[in-house]
Amino acid sequence: MSLPLSPMSGFQAMPLIAPVLSTLNDIGYEIPTPIQEMTIPHLLDNKDLLGQAQTGTGKTAAFALPLLSKIDLNKRRPQVLVLTPTRELAIQVAKAFENYGAGLKKLKVLAIYGGQEYGIQLKALKQGVHVVVGTPGRMMDHMNRRTLALDSLQCVILDEADEMLRMGFIDDVEWILDKTPSQKQMALFSATLPQPVRRIAKKYLQSPKEITIENSRPTAQTIRQRVCTVKGYNKPELLARLLEAEPYEGVIVFVRTKTATLEIAEQLKAKGFNATALNGDIPQ
Repeated sequence: MSLPLSPMSGFQAMPLIAPVLSTLNDIGYEIPTPIQEMTIPHLLDNKDLLGQAQTGTGKTAAFALPLLSKIDLNKRRPQVLVLTPTRELAIQVAKAFENYGAGLKKLKVLAIYGGQEYGIQLKALKQGVHVVVGTPGRMMDHMNRRTLALDSLQCVILDEADEMLRMGFIDDVEWILDKTPSQKQMALFSATLPQPVRRIAKKYLQSPKEITIENSRPTAQTIRQRVCTVKGYNKPELLARLLEAEPYEGVIVFVRTKTATLEIAEQLKAKGFNATALNGDIPQ
């Protein structure tokens, strides 16, 4: 049996504002993960930060919780800007801000990304928002249209910077950063730190605190890993051939987007496989 936590342990010992601490208590968050424990104090202290951590380490809460504790709710202008490589991650991060900020009744969070009508986003921006989370392309569109004002911006977060590099968004990211106020806080999070990502960090972060969280969940010894190098347009055919050649009882195929789950499931069914898509929009 575990002993009850003291009132000043875990998250309760951090100088987060009371409504955020209350929400964490309501959802059962007691002990911060390593990246949260190392990141939150620095972001609360307005320091820049370079964090290397894998997905699943709790990094979204690591930056959302301290930033929520610093937002001026009486100022209905974007104060936090989070750039993500995909619409799915933008929606996920925006939802996290809303969940962690449930006790902040005036809080307004907006996810902006391609594929959604401009009208919905324009209406929200005109009404005023505190946190904007989005993909670089749609963010640039709003900035060019002068529908996204960044004059009150206090902090910029680059989430999964290596993925933005891999997807060819780094030039767009730099374009956006060059248009933000010079006096601001910045944090960059990435699973890996290739040279172009380090260059971005060196150019835009001011004396950042560097944090590295080692992967604490190594691959199980029973799993055999293989890599096949293949052009993107050849992936469906290769996948089908592997399924035909390998004995299996069941197979899980992981992809990056909801759209890809549907496309790949349809491609496999067309080749005679019993396949189905599994994503957040489909009843489980």
